[in-house]
Amino acid sequence: MKRFENKTILITGASSGIGLAGAKQLVAEGAKVIITGRTPSRLQAAAEELGANAVAVLDDAADGKTLERLLPVVERIGKLDGLWLNAAYAAGAPLEATGKSMIEQMFQVNVVAPMLQMGALSPHLNNGASVVVTSSSAVYEGQPNVALYAATKAAVLAAARSWAAELAPRGIRVNSLVPGPITSNLRSVLPDEMRAQFEEQLAEVVLLKRVGEAREAAAVALFLLSDDASYVTGSAYAVDGGLLMD
Repeated sequence: MKRFENKTILITGASSGIGLAGAKQLVAEGAKVIITGRTPSRLQAAAEELGANAVAVLDDAADGKTLERLLPVVERIGKLDGLWLNAAYAAGAPLEATGKSMIEQMFQVNVVAPMLQMGALSPHLNNGASVVVTSSSAVYEGQPNVALYAATKAAVLAAARSWAAELAPRGIRVNSLVPGPITSNLRSVLPDEMRAQFEEQLAEVVLLKRVGEAREAAAVALFLLSDDASYVTGSAYAVDGGLLMD
């Protein structure tokens, strides 16, 4: 059974990682998807892989013009049955190196952009639609050097709870995805050897003793986007291999 037959889902940050894994499965289950990405080559490759049921929008949320690019596309295509606010980036730095420009840029991409998108796109959501917001287990971990990233992900997690209450009269559900150590482009800036070592260290502290795959996190997001989660709203689902239980 195709859960998303004749449905239109918008996913920000879907040219790679969890977002792309989700877009692939959505298309396989009958959906039309609108995806965004900030790297032209990666976005084009994703669009080609997804095929005719995908519309790709080049969007770098850092410049503050995301609505100028997204709204015309959504208005042309029509109402949305699902919205997955997934685009973000991570960077670490010690306290003394976390300057004003770094703070402003990460909040612009990880907090300001999704809040603007939610506000502008909510009128384009069908009654009974579903919204998923990607947060992070970093919110709860209390690890050094990631205070800024954790703060941005805590902000959208809190916002999603309020959105759930505000949109409930329209039957629109809003839930958060809380990925833990998942293989994705968030660590792509690291050299291969360093990334492998980092992931091995992460695997040691999760109950399942391995780093998760993008498709595993995407599967939970798709559950939340689907009618299978028709009585789930205002919740946060951890996909972390048991990291937060350790």
